Amino acid sequence: MDIWRLSNTGVRNPLRIQDGLKAYSRSTLIGNIRSREKEIELGNYLAKEGILSNKNDPDGTYGRKWRFAWNIFGYTVAQVKNNWGFNQENIGDADSITPLGKALISADTFSAVQECFLRAMSVHMFEAGDGNFFSPLRWTLKVLLEVERRTGSASVNFNEFAIFIQTSDPTARVELIVSNLLALREQKEKSSAKKIFDRKAYAEAKIKQGYGYKAENYKEYGDMNIRYLRASGIFQRKGRGIAIVPEHHSLAVTLASEQFSNQTLLERLRLLYNIPPLPTDSIEGARDALISLTTLLKSRGIIYDISQYKLDTVADINNARMSLQSLLDINNEIKYADEQRNKWEEITDYMELVMHRGGSKTYDDGSEIVVPKDEAAAYLEWVIWRSFLAIDHLANKPYQVRSFNIDQDFFPVNTAGGGKADLVAEFDDCVICGEVTLSSSSRQEAMEGEPVRRHVADLIEAYDKPVYGLFVANSIDTNTAETFKTGIWYLKDDTRIDLRIVPLTLNQFNLLFRQMFESGNISPKILIDLILACSDSRRNLTAPEWKVKINNIVSEYAYGGKIVCPIEANSGYCNTQFDALMVAEESPLYEENEQ
Repeated sequence: MDIWRLSNTGVRNPLRIQDGLKAYSRSTLIGNIRSREKEIELGNYLAKEGILSNKNDPDGTYGRKWRFAWNIFGYTVAQVKNNWGFNQENIGDADSITPLGKALISADTFSAVQECFLRAMSVHMFEAGDGNFFSPLRWTLKVLLEVERRTGSASVNFNEFAIFIQTSDPTARVELIVSNLLALREQKEKSSAKKIFDRKAYAEAKIKQGYGYKAENYKEYGDMNIRYLRASGIFQRKGRGIAIVPEHHSLAVTLASEQFSNQTLLERLRLLYNIPPLPTDSIEGARDALISLTTLLKSRGIIYDISQYKLDTVADINNARMSLQSLLDINNEIKYADEQRNKWEEITDYMELVMHRGGSKTYDDGSEIVVPKDEAAAYLEWVIWRSFLAIDHLANKPYQVRSFNIDQDFFPVNTAGGGKADLVAEFDDCVICGEVTLSSSSRQEAMEGEPVRRHVADLIEAYDKPVYGLFVANSIDTNTAETFKTGIWYLKDDTRIDLRIVPLTLNQFNLLFRQMFESGNISPKILIDLILACSDSRRNLTAPEWKVKINNIVSEYAYGGKIVCPIEANSGYCNTQFDALMVAEESPLYEENEQ
């Protein structure tokens, strides 16, 4: 028995593959990355382009792993092996970019990126136990559909996937796989120590299944495989496990119906490289998918109108489906935003993990949250976005607040692109421009000083209401504080504007956020008042003194000391001074004494 692997753990995040392939397409290395020297050059080039977090690739390991990832999904052409029975000329130059790879490069929406992965993983490229070839994606769908038939839910837990799905293929009886899977589920439900149960289950599976490597691989490869399956868009998270996305149920049924291919390797490679077809490329498949989606929208009470589409062609039907999918995505995100107030403890836990630049936390019920170390920067933007959603009272929509992409489970895909603010939280009377970074030391000021001030200035020009900047980082470099303390920006017509940008450490922001919810006094007013109090305190202070002052003000807000918040008249929030007193443990964080 072995575990099938959709990629390699060196490229753990599939949604970075597009960025890497884009960088590769701009390089002079295309088709020339096979020698150790060229693998090193590729790794160093990807690091220089910001794709890799490592500064160099001394032995070519990273370059080799990225080349493998592009090859396995058909985004670049594989190098033909001697026993394949055909020549390199039959499929194209090794490591050249394929039509599917070019489609991924040009994909300008997250759903278009997901479709490239779905097309790639639908091709039968993995060898099964009987010598036939299968698609792990189609096999996983078949198992989940059988689980749904038996339980009513097309979902599995992480350990169920790791032990039974990724270790099997369509040569196995799906009914037997699911019976064993559900038996494990029942045993785990009776267990009082879920984490210990999982550890023992992996060890026992290793022996029973005859797996010749370490039991830890069940978890390592399971995490990677689930990440890649989710990149197809047809799966979503279910705790740490996965489930079939409801709106793609009919597509899942069609894909699962074909488990093996009798095509030759040459035929399958040509199919893979030249944008593999999906059921939705046919009239019947497109209509089935559209009907499935409209049924879901109706069940959720979502009003829609596709009367502008004739629905006579595949293109028309799929365009109508994409418009409805966009409507559903917006509806789902608004629902997600409404739930964040009840998720504040999880949000603060994520902040703690980001402070450590990654890690995981397991709760008493066995659930776990994770911040991958190489994605900590994206999670920093994401967790501040979630905190704004939790505080609520936003005048703009949740998807208008963020500048980064999220997946179908609302997790970050990447960091915000350049040229605009990371976060724009609009309230009735003001706007907060949120900027975050994991950079530190003097490099922080060099990277963030000018862009942050420019973004705040751009928003001042765009909005007819006060705009305040909030800069959040693990640590605040004194030179960065000096730049924001000065806070001067000149517009194109040489008009000088004074910017209010306050730098907070993530720990300070987390403290304020947590105290809001623990006290029950949850309002953007507290955050805005604090920004203004910190901004007004900068006058006649040096940057080091201002950092100390900011910390003192945060402490006063968090623990109920004296709060002074002079705010511009007619701001709608506060134009007086007031005392904040903790009068009882169950009382709000502070009480306002009207003057």
